[in-house]
Amino acid sequence: MLNDNRALVVFSGGQDSTTCLFWALEQYDHVEVITFDYGQRHLKEIEVAKEIANELNVKQHLLNTEILTSYNANSLTNNDIEIDSSNDVPNTFVPGRNMLFLNIASIVAYQIGAKHIVTGVCDTDFSGYPDCRRDFVQSMNETMNLAMDLEFVIDTPLMTLNKKETWQLADELGQLDYIRYRTLTCYNGIVGDGCGVCPSCKLRADGLEAYLNEVGRK
Repeated sequence: MLNDNRALVVFSGGQDSTTCLFWALEQYDHVEVITFDYGQRHLKEIEVAKEIANELNVKQHLLNTEILTSYNANSLTNNDIEIDSSNDVPNTFVPGRNMLFLNIASIVAYQIGAKHIVTGVCDTDFSGYPDCRRDFVQSMNETMNLAMDLEFVIDTPLMTLNKKETWQLADELGQLDYIRYRTLTCYNGIVGDGCGVCPSCKLRADGLEAYLNEVGRK
């Protein structure tokens, strides 16, 4: 029932998920993406995801999951809360987000016959988000397989990579400039290199600088 050459990418239009999309397009014969409108700070994120999916001629499933906003008080879904990364778990963490996303993704993957679900979570760049850890992903994978009596595979191509290595992968895929200038990772909603101030932009910029220095490019 599940096709080993079909994949569904959890896709936000950010650096990591776009890198995963290009990775999946090289790995599998048929790729679709799933994007979630969960009441995030910037609708621009959804616009960027739509634009990239259209440019790459990839079918996109856009789902509303605003229940995450209704029951969560965090800076990623509430503009009135200032972004704060000083605690062990930053207030940009949206409790249950990746759990819900992967659960819904498995339902869509079931319907389209995709054995592979691709997500850009990363253990190495773990920022205090417990739902980015390898243990969590493995647990979700087992739960999905038990719930549907199938053998989904959650692919995490970035799991062991730091940001410098993620940029390296983008370059190896021939898409470094595209990912740099077309994606939206910035918490303040600025496409490309972003605001340069928020934690997400700093992590992204530091990784890019380290990679370009390593290969002797600017």
